[in-house]
Amino acid sequence: MQTNIDTAKQIAAKLLEIDAVALRPDAPFTWTSGMKSPIYCDNRLTMSYPEVRRLICLSFAVLIKERYPETEVIAGTATAGIPHAAWAAEQLNLPMIYVRSKPKGHGKGNQIEGRLEPGAKVVVIEDLISTGGSSIEAARAVKEAGGNVLGVLAIFSYQFPQAEQAFAEAGFPFETLSNYTTLLEVAQEKGAIRPEQLEALHAWRKNPAAYKG
Repeated sequence: MQTNIDTAKQIAAKLLEIDAVALRPDAPFTWTSGMKSPIYCDNRLTMSYPEVRRLICLSFAVLIKERYPETEVIAGTATAGIPHAAWAAEQLNLPMIYVRSKPKGHGKGNQIEGRLEPGAKVVVIEDLISTGGSSIEAARAVKEAGGNVLGVLAIFSYQFPQAEQAFAEAGFPFETLSNYTTLLEVAQEKGAIRPEQLEALHAWRKNPAAYKG
């Protein structure tokens, strides 16, 4: 799911404008996994643009107020979700925690940093959802620590079918501020991609493993 279409298009346009998202269907990127992809997304760049990060912060705050008004704690995923969770928590005047990918190997061995009271109602903030694996692991860590996870929010999603399935199986609702379909629409409006490239771009989302560029 995603937030309203006007916000989704506005955020997609900003991500393209600052090169946080790059589309290269004729010369695909190679991800760490070895998979070929016509898109590369680095939402960490949004930190360097006050106007963009403010838009994202306010959009998260509005979404949380509308969908999860009972939220008591904002959780950020390490590392890219942390700044956005912090800004949203400040905007909402709520406590914040962050979740490591795994427990620390020293000290108290914490996986969750900050104070999480048993039963606290938590929204998890992530920067990007691809397959959903890392976001779901973070939500599970919060649940195992005694938190009540209301949902997972992210800036952007590739809309892979396996992510939808993974979240459904894990039992965590998720929503994003923008997504791949909206990005392609905005990119076409701005002349960043040609009409004949759309078929290949949509085919990648449906079956990324088969994509050759």
